[in-house]
Amino acid sequence: MPMLSRRRALAAGVGILGGALSAHLAAPQVLRGQGADFDAGRNADVITPKTQEAIDRGLTWLSKRQILSGRNEGAFGHGGYQGGVAVCSLAGLAFMCSGSPPGQGPFGKNIDRAVKHITNCVQESGYISAPGFGQDNMYGHGFATLFLSEVYGMSDREGLDSTVGEKLRSAVKLTCQCQNDAGGWRYQPQKSDADLSITICNIMGLRAARDAGIHVPDEVRNKCIDYVKKSQNSDGGFRYQISSGGGSTFPLTAAGIVSLYSAGIYDGEQIDKGLKWLMNHLPGKSSGGHSGYFFYGQYYAVQAMWHAGGEYWQKWYPAIREVLLGRQSGDGSWADSEVCPEFGTAMACIILQMPNNYLPIFAP
Repeated sequence: MPMLSRRRALAAGVGILGGALSAHLAAPQVLRGQGADFDAGRNADVITPKTQEAIDRGLTWLSKRQILSGRNEGAFGHGGYQGGVAVCSLAGLAFMCSGSPPGQGPFGKNIDRAVKHITNCVQESGYISAPGFGQDNMYGHGFATLFLSEVYGMSDREGLDSTVGEKLRSAVKLTCQCQNDAGGWRYQPQKSDADLSITICNIMGLRAARDAGIHVPDEVRNKCIDYVKKSQNSDGGFRYQISSGGGSTFPLTAAGIVSLYSAGIYDGEQIDKGLKWLMNHLPGKSSGGHSGYFFYGQYYAVQAMWHAGGEYWQKWYPAIREVLLGRQSGDGSWADSEVCPEFGTAMACIILQMPNNYLPIFAP
């Protein structure tokens, strides 16, 4: 993997970064200690020629949707979700999943434009949001923090600290300041109530920033873990809010498991029950995995199964692969009625490219 020079340097120095949890967050792939069964089938061979063709068509379609110049350069539209930071960040991640680092490879210029757009959207407070766009909220801030963290951690370009690093540190500071007393986040960049859906977006952003060498206080990380644990129901699934109760849902259960993995919790009853709950909604076998927020749920589900490995991964990836191949439009895009096709296409390409294992945030 040609893009990890900064991350490798950080991993080598993990001992000085402090704390067992810090070590987990910085280099989970070293600490897992899983046996041969864990790695069975976890390689790029499961990306069949047909799958790669679908990915190529999707990324090409996505690249042609990006605005090449003007005030909104780097975004994927002039309004709505297409013009926001969430779609731009996810598209940038999809390009990077193909093996293109920032500024290099077939999609290097697309990634650079996305970086330009996101950094231009970092407000003085650290909040990342396209001016005049209300759709992103703290969802967009979390995805944008994740994207900038991956760029910052995977590139040694001269001047990167001033162009990306300073903006990223500002965004991380804002995220930490907005965490509520229970450990979660809500729609607006302020302390309020919280829900698991937005909380996981910001947990992943902080985890990626931490991996890239940005300081994240232990107190913030510990409160994140506590919030996620308290969001799990007795059936193994996860609910929307701690305070309101509620039943388990597919997207939140997938997100909840990934949150635990991100916190360095790799096994135990909570993980086992959550994975078993998800397996009852195997793509193509149950309507549960095809209910609302399909791409959001499958984005986290494939990460959960990638981390779990073994039989979980061997069953899940082929299933979601076939579902996505069947849903691709003739022009190479994936439709999404809840957000937009740029969102659906970026998510589908990330999911299908998970076996490439190029992004540090997805590393098992």
